[in-house]
Amino acid sequence: MDNNRPLVAHLCLFLACVFWGLMAPVGKDAMNHGISGVELVTLRVAGAAVLFWLASLFTKRERVPGRDLVRLFFAGLLGLVFNQCCYIIGLGITSPINASIVTTSAPIFAMVLSAIILKEPVTGKKATGVLLGFSGALILVLGSASASSSKEGNLGGDLLCLFAQFSFALYLALFRPLVQRYSVFTVNKWMFTFASAAVLPFTAGRLADVDLAATPPSAWLEAAYVVVVGTFLCYILMMTGQRTLRPTVVSIYNYLQPVVSVVVSVVAGLGVFSPGHAVAVALVFAGVWLVTKSKSRADMERQAEGR
Repeated sequence: MDNNRPLVAHLCLFLACVFWGLMAPVGKDAMNHGISGVELVTLRVAGAAVLFWLASLFTKRERVPGRDLVRLFFAGLLGLVFNQCCYIIGLGITSPINASIVTTSAPIFAMVLSAIILKEPVTGKKATGVLLGFSGALILVLGSASASSSKEGNLGGDLLCLFAQFSFALYLALFRPLVQRYSVFTVNKWMFTFASAAVLPFTAGRLADVDLAATPPSAWLEAAYVVVVGTFLCYILMMTGQRTLRPTVVSIYNYLQPVVSVVVSVVAGLGVFSPGHAVAVALVFAGVWLVTKSKSRADMERQAEGR
């Protein structure tokens, strides 16, 4: 069984990133047919909270002390509320292609925040990677500022999606040791519960006002995909893969998401892939690759001890 663990981990990451790549065009289409970004966020956090609590009934129960529950509350705000609210609302007004390309900037934000918070060294390779990634994001933002339709992009939407990646990177830098202390079901049932408590007071009314008759069944099926597959299942798959594979290997799978999203979006007519997008993709991918291939503080300390 142990010999198969790396294969299972790679398969989990591959499926998670394919499903996440599909979530941008699927979620965008749902928002084009009667379900707003606010309503989709509400369904996502509340639906996933219910699913993780149900799943936790069939797993080993873990006791979480009060101080860690407080930390999980703030982790839920950064990792779910700010991250998912900004991403879904941004996706609602920009193109799914832009939104998916922007998601690959997370490792760059993580590097910058790790240098500030965790005192990770900033090497020349990391600095070059950040510069390349920033250049790619800048091309997207400037292109969206002059776009004539949401199929090409939207400045506000792109910035919201960028902030979502920043929020998630900050969550990783501050709370990664905490979330690794407990099982995937324990962490997520509390984080999604706290996220629901933060979101529902402001959005439950909007969800109750949805015109059920005017919203086609296909939109509800797409919303269900976002909740069940793009959230519940993907979080399980990703965290399962992360427990076996190195972070640098995990991060490489980020490249798969925009590839899937771009192909599906163009085929479905939800986005237009321009030469500017191609340049932005190349710059962001190159930047992320350089950041993930550079040495961490632990690598440098091990290298120094080996001399």
